[in-house]
Amino acid sequence: MDMFCNSKIWIFMESVDKIVEKNVKKCNKVENIFYFCIGRKQINDPEEMIKFIGEYTAKVDDKGRLIFPSAFKSVMSPGTDLRLVIKKELFSNCLAVYTYEEWARESEQVKSRLNFFNREHSQFWREYMRDRAIVEPDEKLGRISVPKRLLEQIGVGKEVVFTGNDHKIEIWAKETYESDKLRDSDYLALAEKILG
Repeated sequence: MDMFCNSKIWIFMESVDKIVEKNVKKCNKVENIFYFCIGRKQINDPEEMIKFIGEYTAKVDDKGRLIFPSAFKSVMSPGTDLRLVIKKELFSNCLAVYTYEEWARESEQVKSRLNFFNREHSQFWREYMRDRAIVEPDEKLGRISVPKRLLEQIGVGKEVVFTGNDHKIEIWAKETYESDKLRDSDYLALAEKILG
């Protein structure tokens, strides 16, 4: 009887494994339970997260639409949520673009550090959540429509630069991006200070 039960459990776990491989998002809870048992990596392992790399220029049309770089779209798994969250970057004059999943993870991390009975924390959270937009590349051309107010905040003219910044993408006004680059000597001094 025990052997029969064990084989049934193993067959069940194998079928869960196949379901998880096909659609990790829907089976996230199942994956966390069973993958722990059979020694697989969990999907929230940093090594398994999307990493955006590279720089791409794009023209902005009159409606604020721009072509989302295909190199960035290609690292997003087929069948996953393609929604993107766009907001003004906190410390730079650019827009930060997150996959919806990464935004949920990051905003929860920030939220977990706050006490909402503290007025300053509440004010910070309100500002942090202000001026966001959810966009999705259209099927035909891969364009995204960025709200005009967000493009105006960073002084976008006719061209932008998309830059991959590991777990997120940045959108810069082309002129700002070029003028914001550190000189080599400043970059080396900063690297030595932080990493040396």
